[in-house]
Amino acid sequence: MRGPRAWWRGKTTPAKVETYIRWSFYSFPALEVATFGLPVFGTVPMPQAGWLVAVMVVHAAVSTVCGARALDWVRGGREQPLGLMWAVGGVSALIGITASVLAGRDPDSDTATALGSMFAGVLIFGVGAITLGMRERRSGLNLIAGLSAGSGLLMLLVGPGPGEALATAIAVLAGTSFFAFTSFFSVWLVRAVYELDEARETRARLAVAEERLRFGRDLHDVIGRNLAVIALKSELAVQLARRERPEAVDQMTEVQRIAQESQREVRDVVRGYREADLGAELAGAQGVLEAAGIVCSVDRADTAGLPGKVQSALAWVVREGTTNVLRHGNAGQCTVVLKVTEGQVVLTVENDGIRAADGNGDGDGERVAAGAVAERSAGAGSGLAGLRERLAIVDGTLEAGPVGGEAFRVVARVPLAPQAAADPVGGSIAVTSAAGAVREVTS
Repeated sequence: MRGPRAWWRGKTTPAKVETYIRWSFYSFPALEVATFGLPVFGTVPMPQAGWLVAVMVVHAAVSTVCGARALDWVRGGREQPLGLMWAVGGVSALIGITASVLAGRDPDSDTATALGSMFAGVLIFGVGAITLGMRERRSGLNLIAGLSAGSGLLMLLVGPGPGEALATAIAVLAGTSFFAFTSFFSVWLVRAVYELDEARETRARLAVAEERLRFGRDLHDVIGRNLAVIALKSELAVQLARRERPEAVDQMTEVQRIAQESQREVRDVVRGYREADLGAELAGAQGVLEAAGIVCSVDRADTAGLPGKVQSALAWVVREGTTNVLRHGNAGQCTVVLKVTEGQVVLTVENDGIRAADGNGDGDGERVAAGAVAERSAGAGSGLAGLRERLAIVDGTLEAGPVGGEAFRVVARVPLAPQAAADPVGGSIAVTSAAGAVREVTS
């Protein structure tokens, strides 16, 4: 059997706050009867005292049920308890008027003092229960003002004079304002803690979704290029094998190596430890283009002076740009240039292979096909979209589109901090390629 401590520890923080507030209001009936009801027995003759205390007990019970239902309504578990709110108001008015009339018979006695205290206590606790179920604070303020003015007017009619009436109105105003504020604050606190808890859960779900997007983007960037190379190498090996040339074995060995490298990179992505390196990606671009049968030359400058995050973002641009050259169009020349100028790093990847002839030599057909390839490359694909997301982390921008109708250019710009700009990367990096072995073998 679970004990109180285990029961309390099993609740969430919002549930603990709600439970504390509920039991605080559940304790008010006992406080109301003990403070304002029991003293009546020593001052008011029987049987009036018994009837008054009995009615006060009923008032306390109805107020408790009304407060519980109002808190359920705040949590969305019930409808607004309008009937109970009117019942609390009616019982409060009945007790208040009865106590005022009895006190007016002998205003200077202890009986009048006890009855006046009962009158104020019933109104104070009644307002506390009613305001728990109100939608707007303005309605509660209007209720407080009306009760205070009505109490003063009632005491003026049955009491000894205007001084006592004013004192009663002030006492009712102060007491009901305090309990109304307590009720409003309790409702606000319950809603706030649950909203904060929902916001925390939403943030956790968004973090999971963002991590899934990051993983998908990284997996696309890692596998896309290697799969393109494997497809090209496999096609080359098929053509060589059909001609019974021994170079087919070398090509399939290269396919095996690239597949094993892809497995390693996927494991790195899953572990979350992979960080793209700009120098390695530039060297990898040369290797991939050569593996695809494209003769490449690389003039590499020093990239050590660039910040790590900038290198990583630009390395992904090199990787995705190389993938696009292999996947789209039929490039005859590709150039990758990296330079630092005016406090920013500019990386340009340009190739001239976006033309795709339609087989009849028609120039218009070639331009239409070129536009289609360029549109596929510059569209909202996951590759370029992922690059824009990566560059946005370092305040960078990405531009991609056809140039002159026969070339496609990707330009990434990343601003540098003053200290990074003061140590520029000397020179530029160029990768130039010419069409090679794949087209020779397949022709």
